[in-house]
Amino acid sequence: MCDETVFYKKICEETLIRAKHPCLLTTDYIFLFFISIEPIDFKEDISMKRQGTFPFTAIIGQDTMKRALVLNVVNPKLGGVLIQGEKGTAKSTAVRALADLLPPRRCIKGCRFHDDPDDKANWCDECHEKYDHAEPEVEMLPMKVVELPVSATEDRVVGTLDIEAAIREGKRSFETGILADANRNILYVDEINLLDDHVVDVLLDSAAMGINTVEREGISYSHPARFSLVGTMNPEEGDIRPQLLDRFALSVKVVGEQDPEKRAEIIKRRLAYEADPQPFLDAWKDEQEKEVRRIERAMKLLPQVTVSNDILLLAAKISITLGVDGHRADITLIKTAETIAAVEGHTEVTKEDIREASRLALPHRMRRRPFEEQTLDWSEVDKVIDNEA
Repeated sequence: MCDETVFYKKICEETLIRAKHPCLLTTDYIFLFFISIEPIDFKEDISMKRQGTFPFTAIIGQDTMKRALVLNVVNPKLGGVLIQGEKGTAKSTAVRALADLLPPRRCIKGCRFHDDPDDKANWCDECHEKYDHAEPEVEMLPMKVVELPVSATEDRVVGTLDIEAAIREGKRSFETGILADANRNILYVDEINLLDDHVVDVLLDSAAMGINTVEREGISYSHPARFSLVGTMNPEEGDIRPQLLDRFALSVKVVGEQDPEKRAEIIKRRLAYEADPQPFLDAWKDEQEKEVRRIERAMKLLPQVTVSNDILLLAAKISITLGVDGHRADITLIKTAETIAAVEGHTEVTKEDIREASRLALPHRMRRRPFEEQTLDWSEVDKVIDNEA
């Protein structure tokens, strides 16, 4: 026998010897299971370095999608973005690449939910206990993209309570889930239309309240869960629930690039990145840093942006023209226009800001019958905007 075979045999024997309960499996059965597994080179695995993501600024085309993602970075309170499109159109690539553009933000040092030291009303219970009468220590942490797998269970999403510890020690012990990590970050769900209905309900509740509450056996625990939701989906694989759709501030549809020269450049850049990522990342470093600075300038300018009464009235008229339900659309439209103004570098929302915002914030909120294709006549909206003196 070779050394590897002897090693696997010993593991099998130890497994059976240490078992507390009678085991019907024989050593040979376990041995066959082990040798059926492809050997792992542990040394190689340990030394493996995490590769950087494809640069956001290197993505060709898809300007509307990139614009919507940047707006959500500049204004995290906007409410997220849904990206719909066929497979292979850089949806997931763009979202994951967004992580390199996210700016740092002030957090309470050691807080599991990275609470904002200046937003005491939204602190977790632990921070209230420690710092209600003391000044918290602050650290700068970058925003990040937290990914929620489609296969995630409810406990993995919301977190779990240790009931035994509560009974034995009389205190609440909470193990955080994905929503805790997503607080004040971007929560990304790929193939969001395939997400389990129960998990969708949890996301809807947390998105609406800004709080995640876990209840087990009469014990409850709550923590802040304010996040920007970013979802990607292929409409060919099924639709998304209207209640969840309305929670996205912006919605964009992407298609494959039709210009032959641009398609060729996409191939060229992707092959260059896959062949040797680091030189490719170095080549795009300046463009990435330039985009980060643009985002930081927009974030500083955003609080200074003002909206006139005429613009508010215009937003209401646009929503009525498109037949949009509810008032959330109007509010989102104004917030989006304010963010666009900040990105463009001016402090007053213009009609052009409203025009662009309406195409991002309103299409997915229009009334439609089941199985009815959405058709938009933007000429009517343009008439409303252009007729406003």
